[in-house]
Amino acid sequence: MKKLTTYIASQIGIGFLLVVFSLLAMLWLTQSLRFVEMVTNKGLPLRLFVELTTLLMPQLFSILSPIALFAASLFVYNRLLSDRELVIMQAAGISPLRNAIPAICIGLLLSVFSIYVQNSAIPMAEKAFRHLEWEIKNNVSHLMFHEGEFTTIKDNLTVFITRHNDDGSVSGILLSDERNKKQKITLSAEKGRIIYKDDHPHIILVNGSRQQIDVDSNRFSSLKFDRYTVDLGGFGKGGLKPATVREKSLKELLSASYQKDLEPGDQRKYIVEGNRRITTPWYNLVFALMACTGLLIGNFNRRGQTKIISASVAGMILVQGLDLIFTNLAGRSLIFLPFLYLNCFIPLITCLCLLRFYNPFFWTRTKNFYRTRLHAQSN
Repeated sequence: MKKLTTYIASQIGIGFLLVVFSLLAMLWLTQSLRFVEMVTNKGLPLRLFVELTTLLMPQLFSILSPIALFAASLFVYNRLLSDRELVIMQAAGISPLRNAIPAICIGLLLSVFSIYVQNSAIPMAEKAFRHLEWEIKNNVSHLMFHEGEFTTIKDNLTVFITRHNDDGSVSGILLSDERNKKQKITLSAEKGRIIYKDDHPHIILVNGSRQQIDVDSNRFSSLKFDRYTVDLGGFGKGGLKPATVREKSLKELLSASYQKDLEPGDQRKYIVEGNRRITTPWYNLVFALMACTGLLIGNFNRRGQTKIISASVAGMILVQGLDLIFTNLAGRSLIFLPFLYLNCFIPLITCLCLLRFYNPFFWTRTKNFYRTRLHAQSN
């Protein structure tokens, strides 16, 4: 029995890894398009690009894990049934519940791992992503300015840097500032340095000149300076973004109703997110059972199990859809919060009861008995 359990569990595990990594790869490509501009236009290093996109993976994994496990379990048990392996196991007296043990074990393992992902990995990744994104947007001296290139920081503000020095300063600076529509300003300097003041980057120019043209009067003026400061603006405005809901701990989320500084809408949002962190991991086990229950208790059909597979897929989609619906409703009113738990645990209990107590041979004999009796009465 241990060999059978290990054999089926290994097949489900391999299938799960193939499906989840395939889906993660596709979603990684789609999500990475958000940061392609930073690489192509703003020169974001490839290391930071990979780090940014990698920090999105825990959230994507928590979404894809139950679906991938459902697909892997459905495929493995359907293949076992098509190859008559399950038929032999059932003929040997192995109960449907016993045949479902591999799926239950994999589901429990992934549920426990998803609890860690939901309550530890995702908050840490979200926090790291927020800080890294802020750092990238604000570190204009190294990420925005490139040696020997004209860099447009924002509309009507262009900077040219000849060289980055080892001490953090820059040399050979040319700056075109047309943010004021009535003036066109061109600044040039031998050296400069990027500093931050009031959450805005400023560039301090040393030994340079300032040339200005008044648009209305076409008047030209020029001056030389030893030191001149330009507010680049537009970066880090408002400082670091506040922490999102996904960064909060489970304790903070569930105790949101006692936090007086939160608005009622935010309190509901926090509470719903906290309860979803409890229910969502268990969908791994629920979907694994939904995938195998129909195939294990249904009658074998040489033409295939299309009806059973279709019913299982429809059931999975229904449960997933109801979870989204109840989540949105609970965000408006906490009255719907218990439905999140009912939507998760009713399918779980139903599948376990069917695997434990449902006897297809009994129902087949009962149906044939009544069919024969009705036929006899009609004659």
